[in-house]
Amino acid sequence: MPSGVDDSVLGAGLLAGAANVIMQLSRPGVGHGVVESRVDSGNLFKRPVKRTRTTITYLAVALQGTDEERAAFRRAVNRQHARVRSTERSPVSYNAFDPELQLWVAACLYKGVEDIYRLFGDITDPDALEEVYRESAALGTTLQVREDMWPADRAEFERYWTEQLDNVHIDDTVRDFLHDVAALKFLPAPLSTAFGGFNVFMTTGFLPPRFREEMRLPWTEKDQARFDRIIRVVAAVQNLTPRPLRRLPYDLALWDLRQRMRRGMPLA
Repeated sequence: MPSGVDDSVLGAGLLAGAANVIMQLSRPGVGHGVVESRVDSGNLFKRPVKRTRTTITYLAVALQGTDEERAAFRRAVNRQHARVRSTERSPVSYNAFDPELQLWVAACLYKGVEDIYRLFGDITDPDALEEVYRESAALGTTLQVREDMWPADRAEFERYWTEQLDNVHIDDTVRDFLHDVAALKFLPAPLSTAFGGFNVFMTTGFLPPRFREEMRLPWTEKDQARFDRIIRVVAAVQNLTPRPLRRLPYDLALWDLRQRMRRGMPLA
């Protein structure tokens, strides 16, 4: 019997990817840490394929990898994060090893997992949802978040989330960066032109109102109705899709990680 978290690791979740990035970067320390990062190998606009692979692999290994795989990936990510820290020119102070900032990122990732589970899984089973929450602690503990930092249950998580919304602020610099992410500007021009507008629409639909406001993205009842129709179609198609295909590209990313570990290749 697959666990609840297995049912939330779905390729359809990529539709919410840019929305989750916006939520993560809405904390100024995270936003400016990404925008100002000097690690070109992790820059979405310079290395889009590698950056996307690393992010998908992190989700896959955190939620479904072994302890050995998580430790290996942690070491690889830590080498990249060691260079991500604020300078005297940064408008805010940040350090990629800050466990509080990492907890916020992990909380956003969990929110994304929960959304996918709610939209495409079985939300009627509260025990399964609690299981998803408990297993999602690995989204933070795979890096520097201590186990005791992860809220004990979903009710405590909601209190943490509500409190942290006071720290959400997206300035013009980070907002411009995030608009380009949502519009797929990191892809070749023909692709970003063809799909960018749709991705901005879906991104806005997945964002909670607080984050839409920070991004200055309008949303109407008509937009919501269109978004809901699209989600129903995607859910219907997904339910007819064989399980291995539904779980792409996460299973593929985990397979790739294991091949890289065997061959001594870089993991991140």
